[in-house]
Amino acid sequence: MSHNAILLRVKGKVQGVGFRPFVWQLAQRLKLQGEVSNDAQGVLIALRLPADIAHFCHLLRQECPPLARIDTISKQEWLGGDLPHEFCIIESGQGQMDTQIVPDAATCPECLREMNDPANRRFGYPFINCTHCGPRFTIIQRMPYDRPFTAMAVFPLCPTCDQEYRNPANRRFHAQPTACAACGPHLWSCNSAGGQPFMGAHAWKEVIDVLLNGGIAAIKGIGGFHLACDASNPHAVQLLRQRKHRPAKPLAVMLPNESWVRAYCRDNVADDLLKLLSSPAAPIVLLQKSTLVLDDIAPQLDEVGVMLPSNPVHHLLMQKMGRPLVMTSGNANGLPPALSNSQALHDLADIADIWLLHNRDIIQRVDDSVIRWQPHGSEMLRRSRGYVPDAIDLPESFQSLPAVAAVGGDLKNTFCLLKGNRAVLSQHLGDLSDERVQQQFNQTWTLLHQIYQFSSEAIACDMHPAYVSTQFAQQQAQELNVECLPIQHHHAHLAACMAEHGIPLDTPPLIGLALDGIGFGADNTLWGGECLRVDYRQMQRLGG
Repeated sequence: MSHNAILLRVKGKVQGVGFRPFVWQLAQRLKLQGEVSNDAQGVLIALRLPADIAHFCHLLRQECPPLARIDTISKQEWLGGDLPHEFCIIESGQGQMDTQIVPDAATCPECLREMNDPANRRFGYPFINCTHCGPRFTIIQRMPYDRPFTAMAVFPLCPTCDQEYRNPANRRFHAQPTACAACGPHLWSCNSAGGQPFMGAHAWKEVIDVLLNGGIAAIKGIGGFHLACDASNPHAVQLLRQRKHRPAKPLAVMLPNESWVRAYCRDNVADDLLKLLSSPAAPIVLLQKSTLVLDDIAPQLDEVGVMLPSNPVHHLLMQKMGRPLVMTSGNANGLPPALSNSQALHDLADIADIWLLHNRDIIQRVDDSVIRWQPHGSEMLRRSRGYVPDAIDLPESFQSLPAVAAVGGDLKNTFCLLKGNRAVLSQHLGDLSDERVQQQFNQTWTLLHQIYQFSSEAIACDMHPAYVSTQFAQQQAQELNVECLPIQHHHAHLAACMAEHGIPLDTPPLIGLALDGIGFGADNTLWGGECLRVDYRQMQRLGG
């Protein structure tokens, strides 16, 4: 036992977010001696005494990296051996630095500044990123989260990038997607599957010319493709609707910067709204629309979905356009959004006039998240990019439950892994009747089980016997030799609502309305909107 050192355990979102190099830099600044390491529960910091522990903990919280979150810092006596007379980062088991991944994060201010600095070596580079931003979940193929197991494996680091990657004082220390124009992905544009590609500045010019002249561009981003057109051109918006066979559904709009938000929003723009739009998640936010918004963008609605650029490709595109763009999902009618360049060129051949492509593969398709903002609080409508694969905390009373994997329904599919008082939701996946969506479901199912080292003790599914998800659950339950739990569709919705609002597990039954259309009923008939008396385990149909 050592009386000359103290051990700090930090819990929260502290892995895969640059937390250890942050601790190293802070320790260097304060001239502290010791070490920092990871384990299964978080980050461990051992400090030689004397040290001002209170001041150190204060700075940990005050200067926490942008993607990190500290929940608790506990202190105990150091029981290990002698600590170094410097401060060191200790690698995780088997030489892996970080084993967890975080959601994709919008371009950080530092990277944006570098991208717009002519003197910087990453000036204008559309794949700039660092420990604080960039693709994460969308590029992972399997665990552990290390560059050889991501879409970046085919891009060996150049000597300069490699030096940054290995330097704990650098913002790109162990940032797995880091790259530059010399060693990383590149983009190009083309006007058909067999068309001559345009490279570099010429690629941008061709895309901008098409958009300014009322055409439609297919834009490859981080988690999928968007179809874009000039949001201020009514003919372009109508052309997109006609080609996509989407006559009335609302379209999302990407705005160049925050000043445009004030013009697009009918009410005064609150600071917390701008904070949400410019957060690392950078979701689509539903706002009360102003007269500046074309009627055809959100017909007969008083809301419009807006977002700010979330990755370097979008930032460069919006800087060159200088006006709002419609940004809708890159899929043809009846098909899921394209993932690969070949899919986009094939599926969108009758919609797009030009394609802006790049050679970094999208492993996990992740749609834009959608949130309805209101002054009294925000409402999550689609939880995807920027939020997945973060876990959701549930009431402490859930801690006693077995580990349950819930496969979700067939339409607008999302599955859930429940372990203790944490729920891990997949991204919005879509209609499981499509083979591509089934493949994405299977891939994401395997990946999230690996990330969270999840072992199912039961599988929950919808009661509908013909659902693809139900049949998958039955097969999984049989293979794992665990129970398959059929759940009535509307009971599941109401239980989810209860959990979302923090209602404890053993709360007495509540009355709930589930106005969700048709669901397979407990009497083997199809039920419509239901009034149910429910708790988390049982339900009674009162009317429908």
